[in-house]
Amino acid sequence: MAVRYWALATEDPLSETVGRRLLAELPGPIEVSPTLQHRGRGYLRAKMKNWTQMSQRQGVLILTDLDRLECPLVLLGDWLKGLTPTPRLVLRVAVRTVESWALSDHEAMRRLVGPRVALPSRPDELPNPKQHLLKLAQRAPPEVRLDLVKQQGAMASQGLGYNARLSEWIRSAWSPSRAAEISPSLRRARERLRESNAQLAVRS
Repeated sequence: MAVRYWALATEDPLSETVGRRLLAELPGPIEVSPTLQHRGRGYLRAKMKNWTQMSQRQGVLILTDLDRLECPLVLLGDWLKGLTPTPRLVLRVAVRTVESWALSDHEAMRRLVGPRVALPSRPDELPNPKQHLLKLAQRAPPEVRLDLVKQQGAMASQGLGYNARLSEWIRSAWSPSRAAEISPSLRRARERLRESNAQLAVRS
């Protein structure tokens, strides 16, 4: 079976881990190369022409956060303005941040922060999913809390082990299929990826 190649462009380490997890569940074999990461949203948007050109040769998955924009369609229209994307280009938006996708797997989240926490039924509708996750982490087991929650007086909005701890949890415990049952934006991302991956199979 021919290898299907996917480039992955993300804002930060956590988004990269989520992107890799989504690609890993596609029918394979899948090769993720290259990875273009951790330079923020402005970099991703500025390179859209490059991603479009790259998608003529292979799959390209770009993950970004909606943040405070009105809706994903506004972002997609802005980023793709003047471009003619191929079916191999998958630009997907986490509503409102990738943490909403993390929060959507209630089973795995309870294993991370504790079995008695009250989890949001509609994480995509949270105004700030990351802050919601950090609030839950204040009641997590000590080793998890120390990684996720910033120490008093620290400048960062999160603990020093935030990305490492959540990335390992995404790899080992988080289920895209369970999370997609609650998060509409994740469900759309998975559907779009499957469609695009099928196009790669046709052209292999």
